[in-house]
Amino acid sequence: MKVSELARTAGVTAETVRHYVREGLLAPQRHPDNGYQLFEPGDLERLRFIQRARTLGFSVAEIRDILAHADQGDSPCPMVRDLLASRLPEIHARIAELQALAARMAQALDAWAEMPDGTPDGHSLCRLIESFPEPLGNKERNKERNTARGNHSDGANGGNTSTEETQ
Repeated sequence: MKVSELARTAGVTAETVRHYVREGLLAPQRHPDNGYQLFEPGDLERLRFIQRARTLGFSVAEIRDILAHADQGDSPCPMVRDLLASRLPEIHARIAELQALAARMAQALDAWAEMPDGTPDGHSLCRLIESFPEPLGNKERNKERNTARGNHSDGANGGNTSTEETQ
């Protein structure tokens, strides 16, 4: 089977197949006369396995490791379980962060519904964003910086803080 045939059968693009070949996940034979990459029926199953693993969130590097274990006759299943078990809490944390972001965005849209558009005037870039409350963590960091400088105002820095310091 050629690249295009394998891709069509698996429901992916030919470029996806070529990418997996470049990454070492698929290893086609070369036609001796014309140099075409030729794939065996087992390559279709391997490609389907790669697709399932990608659907579960495994990276190309992780899939390479999983396949290497399997190719050596070792069961990659313990490694697969460990990878997913360690990744799941990270995914839950990212979901929580995205839900918090969605809530902030909805809050901003509600607050901005009646606000007029402004024109940058040298003191303001976009009043919509500038009207949004500063995150609590930023206020605390600004207070700490100002206290360290001997400035005890409520987070005002008098324009003395560089961009690098505020990030």
